[in-house]
Amino acid sequence: MKPTAIWQSKTFILLVAGILTIFVGRTLLVEGYHAPLLSDIFMGLVALGSLGVCVTGFHRLQRGDWLTALALGALVGVGMRFATLFSAYPFFGLVRDNTGQAFVRGALTFVAALGGLVIMRQGGPVPFAAANGEWRKSGRNILFGLAVGLPLAALNVVALQISEGQSIVWQNTFAAMLDAIQPGVVEEVVYRFALWGLLWLALRGSLPKQAVSVAGLLALLIHNYVHFDALLAEAPLVALGMGLVMSLLWGLPLYFLARRRGLEAAMAFHWIQDVARFVAGF
Repeated sequence: MKPTAIWQSKTFILLVAGILTIFVGRTLLVEGYHAPLLSDIFMGLVALGSLGVCVTGFHRLQRGDWLTALALGALVGVGMRFATLFSAYPFFGLVRDNTGQAFVRGALTFVAALGGLVIMRQGGPVPFAAANGEWRKSGRNILFGLAVGLPLAALNVVALQISEGQSIVWQNTFAAMLDAIQPGVVEEVVYRFALWGLLWLALRGSLPKQAVSVAGLLALLIHNYVHFDALLAEAPLVALGMGLVMSLLWGLPLYFLARRRGLEAAMAFHWIQDVARFVAGF
């Protein structure tokens, strides 16, 4: 990857400028206004982008793609309806109850999954074996993601104990497994499958050789730093430092898993992180 070539891409510069504008603008506005969460902003943008590629690439979708997207949306929606340990922030400050969140999160997952599948059919960066009916491969990818994720899930629980000064308070295991679907599936479909693909589409013309890696790293950083809304406003340098550590320990594994083992591996890795976190009471 040649840094000079990347910075000569006007598309890349515009994308970075736009992303920074959203982060900096939201951080500056949050004190005097009821600014939406960064996650809401980017999820909304990804949904709009996914709708756009679905309209233009409708003909690329296969019947199984619709079923796959519907299954993911239904899984998220039903899981959110009965969630007890996971609490989603009010979507744009409006949708607060579990039923409303179930509809919103299920619909967002469905749309983002469809967008990601359209992009995958164009040779996009993240494969999805299950969408191609490759069930054995999909199962192996899930097991691989779980195996890679388990040690880091344990590390995450230890880190949370230290950072929050809180002891483990054991929770219901089944509830933790169910509720971990929310971040594990929703965030990977939105940020790793759809957003990475949308950024790749935008960059592949000006950066044909580097588009996959550059788009993936941008998606990684966006996904990571949307979790630091409050800290970016209160202590931006601390947020930047913590975000960098989290990107290295948890973001890069997701990047490589999604790229080399597919979406299932990334979802499995993410899911086991949150299962461990919820079981331990964090």
